[in-house]
Amino acid sequence: MSEIQRQVLNKVPEVTAAFWVIKILSTTVGETGADYLAVNVGLGAAVTTTLTAGLLAAVLALQVRERRYKPWTYWSTVVLVSVVGTQVTDILTDKLGVSLFVSTGVFAAALAAVFALWYATERTLSIHAIVTRRREAFYWLAILLTFALGTAAGDLATEALGLGFNLGVVIFGTILAALALAWRLGANPVTTFWLAYIVTRPLGASLGDLLSQAREYGGLGFGTASTSLVFFAVIVALVTSLSLVSGRPGEPAGQRRA
Repeated sequence: MSEIQRQVLNKVPEVTAAFWVIKILSTTVGETGADYLAVNVGLGAAVTTTLTAGLLAAVLALQVRERRYKPWTYWSTVVLVSVVGTQVTDILTDKLGVSLFVSTGVFAAALAAVFALWYATERTLSIHAIVTRRREAFYWLAILLTFALGTAAGDLATEALGLGFNLGVVIFGTILAALALAWRLGANPVTTFWLAYIVTRPLGASLGDLLSQAREYGGLGFGTASTSLVFFAVIVALVTSLSLVSGRPGEPAGQRRA
């Protein structure tokens, strides 16, 4: 492996407990932050999507140009992907009238197609093998689709099927725990990673809605602004701690490869 390839590899963080905590918090901020900008601030879905998509393009360009993994750049990209993925699904559902059943199926098919093309081209889907620009492009496209799919599937379960926020948190949290157990028992780490990545989106969204929505709608009534600020502050604290940790990111001890 060349030095340039090693530098690109260093741009992908370790899959640790901190990784999953920040990922779930990011999905919650994506849900509540998008709602706050579109509804409370009054920007509307179209303006919010345009604004955040522009920010995402700028930050993603910076992420691609980085020579190694930088926590602030990487996680800023993830948060913005979360917001944009949420808005794309919301526009399809609320503005264009696309059924959540349809959007969930379309996003699932699109994600499957990306994985199929990624594997056919690179012969791996492992995030521990992001060693070329092409693999990095597949990686971020897959992540965007996981957020869109997770948003659609989460809304389908909690709203269209009437499960509600409370039950949504329990169901998606249970699925995530089952995937973690399956990984510990020897299930394919690449498969369990991507399934968990999808599930954390509706889990974080359900948690965000539970905390932010008014009591008459089944929430706890903390509001989108307060929920977004608190969770964003935790993300900042965690990413700051990661930035202060010295050493190169790599595969954790005992991590299994596909």
